Amino acid sequence: MSFRPNPLDRLPQPTRRQLLLGAAALGASSLLPACGGGGSDEAASPSTGSDIAASFVEGPITGFGSIIVGATRFDESAASVTDGDGGLRHRDELKLGTVVEIEGGRLERPAGALGVAVALRVVLGHSLQGPVDAVDVANSRLTLIGQTVVVTSSTVFDESISGGLAGLAAGDIVEAHALYDPVAESFLATRLEMKASVLEYRLRGKVSGLDPVARTFFIGSEKIDFVSVRPLAFPNQLVDGAFVRVRLQTTPVDGAWVATTVRIGLRSLLPGALSEAEVEGVITGFTSLASFEVNGLKVETSSSTQFPDGTTGIVAGARVEVKGRIVGGVLAATMVRLDAQRRGPREFEFHGPIASLDPIAKTFALRGLTVWYGGTVEYRNGTEAMLANDRRVEVRGVLGADRQRIEARRIQFR
Repeated sequence: MSFRPNPLDRLPQPTRRQLLLGAAALGASSLLPACGGGGSDEAASPSTGSDIAASFVEGPITGFGSIIVGATRFDESAASVTDGDGGLRHRDELKLGTVVEIEGGRLERPAGALGVAVALRVVLGHSLQGPVDAVDVANSRLTLIGQTVVVTSSTVFDESISGGLAGLAAGDIVEAHALYDPVAESFLATRLEMKASVLEYRLRGKVSGLDPVARTFFIGSEKIDFVSVRPLAFPNQLVDGAFVRVRLQTTPVDGAWVATTVRIGLRSLLPGALSEAEVEGVITGFTSLASFEVNGLKVETSSSTQFPDGTTGIVAGARVEVKGRIVGGVLAATMVRLDAQRRGPREFEFHGPIASLDPIAKTFALRGLTVWYGGTVEYRNGTEAMLANDRRVEVRGVLGADRQRIEARRIQFR
């Protein structure tokens, strides 16, 4: 039996122009206004023949090798990594369940395989951060700075949280990567992480009770004081009902959270004309089946758009996956489907070498995560007896009950 190396592990080094383009994208980010998988047995190597942004993908990270978002594996080794306001972030923050926006080079997608591309810019921005007000284990939700955060079977819990949702208590400082549901006015968590201490809190949501004279407004039950915020780039857009992203001091003053920045809208990237795009998120605005928004990005469908799950569930607040191409900032959809999470637990995928193999506990480490293979596992190109440290594998599985380790459903040897 022969084993072929994974081509993604022997990618050519990024070109000088790719590195420059990533730096240029980072510099340009401060000028942008804030506005609203399957896989095959063998992955193709991404082309480095073109370093012009040609693809756009948005959604939670669902695997590693390099990073997997939607149906695409991105080599992010030369990409700029920033937050939604253009601040530099570290690649180590690209964790399972983290919601990101990626501008990439030309995407190659062999039939029946994960697409492969070089990431040019990665943006993290879909998160809340602050103290827990209350935990409702029975209904799988928590309240974070007055906002309802819903936990599902596919919400990843960082190792800093023991015992799942029951491991959190009022007063804990938590970062919640989450997608906003405008109908329920709540957040659907994709990852939760406890913080020992933070320099700022982060809040997102709809404005209500705006007082332009006192310079205050509310997000849910929380009063926000923005007296100290420098003049907004688009002050006429700060109105009741507007969606905002706010950074806060960690100590309230006179019953109000003190804002240090206010950004209007859901989005941080403004994709231009791109040949291929894939967005996973919540329908945040709905006019008709022909025109709606996902995560604040306008989507238009046509008579040729495919709806594999039908159109009945395509409504405001629904979680969907949309594929197509972006023209003039609008995603012209070729396919719209209800998110896989509605059809069962999300499947995660990982590529890399085995470490810390424990045949008694039936676990091993892969890409910093613990994989348990004690259940029903399909093996390809080998058997369980061939598991060994440094052996390269592809693992597909779901989150265990602790929402931390991966329960393998398929292991393929490379």
